[in-house]
Amino acid sequence: MDTASPEFAANREAMLARLEELAAEHAKALAGGGPKYVDRHHGRGKLLARERIELLIDPDTAFLELSPLAAWGTDYTVGASVVTGIGVVSGVECLIVANDPTVRGGASNPWTLRKTFRATDIAADNRLPVINLVESGGADLPSQSEIFIPGGRVFRDLTRASAARLPTVTLVFGNSTAGGAYIPGMSDHVVMVKERAKVFLAGPPLVKMATGEESNDEELGGAEMHARTSGLADYFAEDEHDALRIGRRIVARLNWRKLGPGPSVPPVEPRYDAEELLGIVPTDLRTPFDPREVIARLVDDSDFDEFKPRYGTSLVTGWASLHGYPIGVLANARGVLFSAESQKATQFIQLANSADIPLLFLQNTTGYMVGKKYEQAGIIKHGAAMINAVSNSTVPHLTVVMGASYGAGNYGMCGRAYDPRFLFTWPNAKSAVMGPAQLAGVLSIVARQAAAAKGQPYDEETDRNLRAMVEQQIEQQSLAPFLSGRLYDDGIIDPRDTRTVLGICLSIIHNAPIRGTDRFGVFRM
Repeated sequence: MDTASPEFAANREAMLARLEELAAEHAKALAGGGPKYVDRHHGRGKLLARERIELLIDPDTAFLELSPLAAWGTDYTVGASVVTGIGVVSGVECLIVANDPTVRGGASNPWTLRKTFRATDIAADNRLPVINLVESGGADLPSQSEIFIPGGRVFRDLTRASAARLPTVTLVFGNSTAGGAYIPGMSDHVVMVKERAKVFLAGPPLVKMATGEESNDEELGGAEMHARTSGLADYFAEDEHDALRIGRRIVARLNWRKLGPGPSVPPVEPRYDAEELLGIVPTDLRTPFDPREVIARLVDDSDFDEFKPRYGTSLVTGWASLHGYPIGVLANARGVLFSAESQKATQFIQLANSADIPLLFLQNTTGYMVGKKYEQAGIIKHGAAMINAVSNSTVPHLTVVMGASYGAGNYGMCGRAYDPRFLFTWPNAKSAVMGPAQLAGVLSIVARQAAAAKGQPYDEETDRNLRAMVEQQIEQQSLAPFLSGRLYDDGIIDPRDTRTVLGICLSIIHNAPIRGTDRFGVFRM
């Protein structure tokens, strides 16, 4: 790769521009409810959600935030009034869910649920303890019809985690009322903050309306009452810092052990600079690039043993290690997947399962090849075999969308619907059923045929306007922030951080056993 070429410089500038746009969107999530509500919260002597997380996790360790742009492009605040992610607490990797009380009092809206459900799925799949940092007014009432019924899953997941011997810890910093009271009620370990925690099924006004009884917050659900009388509080904290200290001590006493193997070799930094990842992907995603250049900047010592390098050359497959963990890599080279690439991928996935090796999918695909020649050669059954292998593979999958992710190529390369343990995108990535121009063209052809069938003239001006409108709509809905806002990934990352993010993910997935399968169903030959 020529890092001094004009193409490289143009790619780099385009990626830096996307990263600048991404930083502006992330700033919206970090702002929470805005300066007014942040100042009000601090004025009450309380910490913000991310401040609580920073004090909870071990010093100088990373916090892998998940879905920070959830609800982007909707009527709800970016971030969905909750912060989720994975951090190391007392040496243990834990899933952390923290309400953001500066956004409508931390109330839950439909996107809060989607984001929380994705986080708890990650905890279950990767065998992680769960820590809830609670300060929430419960359901966001104007959207109650969308959250009341599905919201019950929050409590189901907590009890199932406990049954699966995944510890659940809840620290209550403020309100945890109505249905929210069941979060501490269904957790294994509960900490409540003195004169701050308020945990009850119904507050004083509702109690008076329902029973005529006069009571105050402390009598109904204060930390002192729950510590002395009801027994719901296992630990009584003097303030927020004390609660976080107690939470760290609880995790330290869990006697937690990873069930997966550790790194098999010492990690070695790549020979090539991660900074160069900014200039590899072309500004026009229709232009192919060599994914080996990306692999060389991700894997240990840039050491990659390629599998079938002369067969099915638009898909690169091979073996490497990343931060000392063994991985198998599948990376799109020229976008299109043909029959040979599909067969190669199918065999490679079977080999990874036979050796209990996690798989990394690096997506840049326009989908499976179409046309009479390829249909007659069996592209459907070969593509189906690849999707079969991806669907039934039981080793952990990690996916990074580097560029395009269109059509069934998204499926074959382990898109969101195929449950990769983690899926991240680069800021330039796009995903849709097909490219905007192709989709608009298909609609135009269909409309022309419909007019011809009815014997009606076709309006060319209307056709041009329709195509332009459709292309613009699909382009907007294909962009990374739109897709991330709908939780179709776990976050948009700086390409330079990819190795670090994947290293954290590999460590996380090894909390659970790593086991492949030999059961793939019927492959059409």
